[in-house]
Amino acid sequence: MTISFGLLGAGRIGKTHATAILGIPGAKLTAVYDPVDAAAEHIVKMSGARRASVDEILADKSIHAVLICTPTDMHADQIELAAKAGKAIFCEKPVDLSAERVRACLKVVEATKTKLMIGFNRRFDTNFAAARHRIDAGDVGTVELVQIVSRDPGPPPLEYIKRSGGLFRDMMIHDLDLARFLLNGEEIVSVSATGSVLVDSAIGEAGDVDTATATLRSKSGKIVVITNSRRATYGYDQRIEIHGSKGAVSAANIHTNTVTLANVDGYREAPLLNFFMERYADAYRSELQSFVTAIETGSPISPSGLDGLKALELADACVKSMQSRAEVVVVV
Repeated sequence: MTISFGLLGAGRIGKTHATAILGIPGAKLTAVYDPVDAAAEHIVKMSGARRASVDEILADKSIHAVLICTPTDMHADQIELAAKAGKAIFCEKPVDLSAERVRACLKVVEATKTKLMIGFNRRFDTNFAAARHRIDAGDVGTVELVQIVSRDPGPPPLEYIKRSGGLFRDMMIHDLDLARFLLNGEEIVSVSATGSVLVDSAIGEAGDVDTATATLRSKSGKIVVITNSRRATYGYDQRIEIHGSKGAVSAANIHTNTVTLANVDGYREAPLLNFFMERYADAYRSELQSFVTAIETGSPISPSGLDGLKALELADACVKSMQSRAEVVVVV
């Protein structure tokens, strides 16, 4: 069986997912919606999909699943419409910027028995997944400390920042989900976070921060430290380390090639991959392959809508902690 997809939203992340679909056997992109002609036509040209409205895509019984890559404020409504139309749903994070709205949306998903996957692609990164495998195998013993570094090469456009929900809900939310993934089911019970404007004063004027740290504590006392920056002059910085009672496991950055030049001036390596489209290209394909497999076999979806809600609740707690300058207890 070939799983037929409809794509809602043909912007940067929509193009990334469309490219991933083209590389998955047993999946095809059938239709695309975007009000911007150039964006939609680009997807049509690269995939052979037809242009269609949201209503047309949802009404087409030959389309089995939808990829929701529209702006965040459209996600919850489109999830509910797709669920009622009987489509399997892959939605980019977050479902909404309001946890209350997310809870209401998930009730519709549950009532319609819809498969819903949230786009936390870092769980599917080969290296991060291998680190999790080492944890599961007991190679590091009991996990005690987790460190996650995530630094973008530069900030997104100011207009995007104004509607993104802020660094914690837009950028760090990926790391908050990754923290839960690496802790393998043990939930976070408290958060301490701080943030500053050190990269661009316009980001502060827009009500956001561009540099932040969060310290999370799990129920058993495990500690996770996350650092984020909207500026890394040397490329897209993505690293993790997990320390435990028997040792540690880490995943380093990925470079454009593995060549190292050594001479009288020292050692020189190739630059890091530039941004998330390159760094996580394989992860995007792997997560959609997982989604396709779940549709075909009826296996559980992960990360689920509940995972999306929990990551957003942690992001909300980080914002509250930063604003209050105090530790915030998270209701599990």
